[in-house]
Amino acid sequence: MRAIRGLWRWRHNPLRRTTDLVEAWLALGALLLILVGAPLAGLLVGRLAEDALRQSVREQRENRHPVTATVVRNADRTPLDPDPETASGRDSHSRVVARWRAPDGAVRHGTAMAASASPRRGDRFAVWTDDRGRIVGRPLDDATAATHAVLAGLGTAAACAGAVEGSRRLVVRQLVRRRYERWDRAWSRAGPDWGRAGAGS
Repeated sequence: MRAIRGLWRWRHNPLRRTTDLVEAWLALGALLLILVGAPLAGLLVGRLAEDALRQSVREQRENRHPVTATVVRNADRTPLDPDPETASGRDSHSRVVARWRAPDGAVRHGTAMAASASPRRGDRFAVWTDDRGRIVGRPLDDATAATHAVLAGLGTAAACAGAVEGSRRLVVRQLVRRRYERWDRAWSRAGPDWGRAGAGS
């Protein structure tokens, strides 16, 4: 709104400089880009991210399988926790050596995280495996994919708006610097004769 008022104010003003008009048009252009261009860019990136994430969700659902694993024994604990502050999130899980059956029927052994603070031999728990029977993470769900797509869109819109405003400020800074340089040159021409009799002032 300030940009529109600025353009209107400078429309027929005899004191208007070219840089004033450029600055007002630049503000109006930046405003339009922030209000229209940034949301459109965010929407486009959000849609692309959503399509890619939905494809990933489909692939993960096809290639990941829930199986039941059986605890063989507790795994050796790591001697030092790299981040003791995050240990509370892992307190309800324990590393164990487990046995499970792969989708092809083969029996597999390996280390897994049991959903129990103190698992015992023979306890059963759910794990996800790939087609070869290797333990993998839980597949991405639709809600998480949608959330990531929305965040990608919002982040893109904010980044575009910030880039437009940052560029506008850089250009205005250059305009102001040139304006001051012109004033300095004009003052250096008029300054020595300022106020002297017969100097035309």
